[in-house]
Parts: sequence; C-alpha cells; structure tokens
Amino acid sequence: MKSPDQVTITDVARHAGVAGSTVSYVLSGKRAISEVTRNRVLASVRALGYHPNAGARALASRRANVIALVLPLRSGMQVPVVMQFAMAVVTTARGFDHDVLLVTSDEGPAGLRRIAASAMVDGIVLMDVELDDCRVPLLRELARPSVLIGFPADAAGLTCVDLDFHQAGQLCVQHLAGLGHRRIALLGAPAAVYDRGTGFAHRTRAGVVEAAAACGVQAVARPCEEGAAAVRQTLVELWEQHPDLSALVVQNEAAVGPVLAALPGLGRRVPQDVSVVGICPDQFAEQASPMVTSVPVPAEELARQAVHLLMGKLRDEVVPPATLLAPRLTVRDSTAAPVRPGPPAVPVTAG
Repeated sequence: MKSPDQVTITDVARHAGVAGSTVSYVLSGKRAISEVTRNRVLASVRALGYHPNAGARALASRRANVIALVLPLRSGMQVPVVMQFAMAVVTTARGFDHDVLLVTSDEGPAGLRRIAASAMVDGIVLMDVELDDCRVPLLRELARPSVLIGFPADAAGLTCVDLDFHQAGQLCVQHLAGLGHRRIALLGAPAAVYDRGTGFAHRTRAGVVEAAAACGVQAVARPCEEGAAAVRQTLVELWEQHPDLSALVVQNEAAVGPVLAALPGLGRRVPQDVSVVGICPDQFAEQASPMVTSVPVPAEELARQAVHLLMGKLRDEVVPPATLLAPRLTVRDSTAAPVRPGPPAVPVTAG
C-alpha cells in the first residue's frame, strides 16, 4: 500500500470511481460538483491519506497559494492588537488553502515591488494605512491583487475594509453628551501615529470634534504616549487646563488600564466623578476594573473580511471597493451621569 506521500490524484479518482478532473474540481472548488460525488471524493481522500503537493499545484495553477500580510512594525503600534489581526489573517487564509508571508519591515513602495516581483505571493493584504500613503500609487499598478485594512484619503481604484472610525468617535461623544457631560477629552494614540497621518486616528478625532459641535459640548483631543507615567502626566495637564472635564474617550489600548489606575490618585472616581469610554478590542474593556463602556475594534472580523475580499479578487470576482463596518457601543460600568451636570446641550444646526 502506498504511503500518503505517494498517493496521487489518479489514485483518489480510481478509489472514488470518478475522473481525475473531478477530484481536482472538488479540491479546488473551481467548479460545482454534486454533493454525493463531492462526499465520495472526500471520503477517498481521507481513506488514502492524500495531501495535495503544494509545489505541483502551484506549477499547475501558476499560483503560489501564499498571500502577503504587509504589516510594518512602527512606533506607536499596539502589538497585542496587531497580533489579533495577524492571527485572524493566517487562520482565514488557511481556510482557503493559503499560507501567509508576514512582512514587518517598513520598506514602503520598494518592499511591495520586491514582494510582487518575486512571484512568492498571489496577493497582498496591507495594514497601517496612512491618509497620504506612499504605497497606494504602486498598489494601483501592481499585477498582484491587494486589499487594504484601512482607508487612504483617496481610495479610488483600491479595495479597502475598516471600522467606521469617524462614526465610532461620534458614538462615544453622543453617549457621553446624552448622560449630561459637557466637556469631554479624547486621549488618542501616541503622537507618532498622528504624525504619520494614520487614517483611523485622524478619522476618530474628526468624529469626536464633529459630534461635540453637533451636541453642543466642548471637546479637546490629545495624543497619549505609552506608560503609566506618561498617561498620568497627560491627565494632570488636562485637568489643570480644563477643571470641568468630566469624561474621557480613550483610543489607545495600552492606556486604558493606566488611565483607570491613575484616576483614583488624582481624586477622581469612575464613574462617579469621571466617565470613561474606550475604543478598543472587547478584551481590554472587559478585563478592566471597572469594566469599560466601549466601541470595540473588531480586529478578527476586519481580517476575515480582508482575506475573503482578496480571495474573491483571486477568483476574478467583482468585490466591493469599500467595506465599512458599522461601530456599536456597549455600555458597561465606567459611564454615568456627571455628579454636577451642566445645562442642557443645545444641538448645533446648519444655518
């Protein structure tokens, strides 16, 4: 009896009583096969222990069965969240029989050109997208299909997926204004993230400012560096400048814990004296004490969507150019009406 490494498609076809092409169609999914025939072929695959030869398959299909995840590790990035994206890309790609080449160097367009020219990958998923991203013009020219997790300012000719961060910022302010808060601060990503022009950070800030104006409340936005000392200093400066500040929106996963730890030492209880809303993955909000009202960043869902879109492009399917996931706000223990609410908010209307 042949070992699994020696079993071929011909052997599987003979065992299942079908043509070799039928086995190929079942394994590749390139043609509809009846459920009865498909089950018979898969039963033979299991019985014989057949494993497709990746090298032969790539030669036959002119595909590498590998996608690149371009994820440059830059200052200000939150590695635990980044790894959520990466793991979801890997597991989703495996469901399509693809491996993932993780590219972490920050080479800009030159790195993309090198990857595409090598024939190592069939397509590219790109992360940490900037508003004026120097990689975007090349992506429009490359023969390899690509999907961006994030939106540049000009997304024409691209396929992009992201959380609607502008609306996420709005939701946070609307929730806090509805509770009666009249001065709100956004503690954002580290300054390096804003300096690079990273899209999600700028869009959230714009949403906060816009919603504050519409709700008739005051909002101030500050970048927030990592580390307990930096977080505490930022909070001290905020209350020195804005003594009536009663609510915080934190869009910095690494700062959620240090913010909650620093507030009691500054004489402020959560939520009695100050309300806190996070824009972060659920695990950061749920593991905090108190549990934080939040708009979750759906890292796994965004990664899955990106891979599905890329696989559609590899099959020459028409895919939507823009996919924006609607944010949702989950109310937990960290938000409440202020002890001394200000006068009712007066919505700002056009004209």
